[in-house]
Amino acid sequence: MHRTNLFFKVVIEHDDEDQPERLGREICRQLMKVYGVRAAELASFTRVEE
Repeated sequence: MHRTNLFFKVVIEHDDEDQPERLGREICRQLMKVYGVRAAELASFTRVEE
């Protein structure tokens, strides 16, 4: 069986009260649940000011 690392850039819009860390954890949780991902982590995030 082969193992491959996939790297994604995800841009989301969210309300001020939503925490990016919590959103990242939820995205990782969904990846692991739906796709059988062995490991997922939020490495970093940056805020975009418009």
